[in-house]
Amino acid sequence: MSDINTQLLHRWSDAYIEAGCDEVGRGCLSGPVVAAAVILDDNFKQNLVNDSKKLTFKTRMELDNYIKDNVKNYAIAELPPSFIDEHNILNASIHAMHCALDKLTITPELILVDGNKFHPYNFIPHQCIIKGDSKVLSIAAASILAKNYRDRLMIELHEQHPEYGWDTNFGYATKKHQEALIKHGPTKHHRQSFRLKYD
Repeated sequence: MSDINTQLLHRWSDAYIEAGCDEVGRGCLSGPVVAAAVILDDNFKQNLVNDSKKLTFKTRMELDNYIKDNVKNYAIAELPPSFIDEHNILNASIHAMHCALDKLTITPELILVDGNKFHPYNFIPHQCIIKGDSKVLSIAAASILAKNYRDRLMIELHEQHPEYGWDTNFGYATKKHQEALIKHGPTKHHRQSFRLKYD
């Protein structure tokens, strides 16, 4: 196993209890947006943890239980397409991270967020970090938990609607997904505020 996370920071600051946050599913046509928050244990070591987009499905799933069993605290939250349609995907993504933070049983003193936008949460300082999931270990761990949770959910939804190929595209706008939308139209799991009609 290669030490692909040697460049990831274990801590952003030595002074605070940090929670790393990330979300997945922003660019999908269907399914929820899912966010996770992770507070690392000081002794957490796992050289394969990295930005979930850089890991294979198999590696991510193998890391899932390790992360859950070895971090100090974690939480996962999802918001459905109806919430996304009402509040827009950016606000829904940020609110999903807030919901994950709500579920933590340890209160963080600093929130580390992947990306460049976040709304203040409970008067706790936050730091937005561009490409944070490839820079900070707690954010990378959160990205893995969120993506695994969402992928499993989309595989379950695929059983109900196999024509859209959600077991492989996970709701993203692949050619098969677009062709299925043209033929069958959207389901209740599709985001009506997204562009669902194709030429």
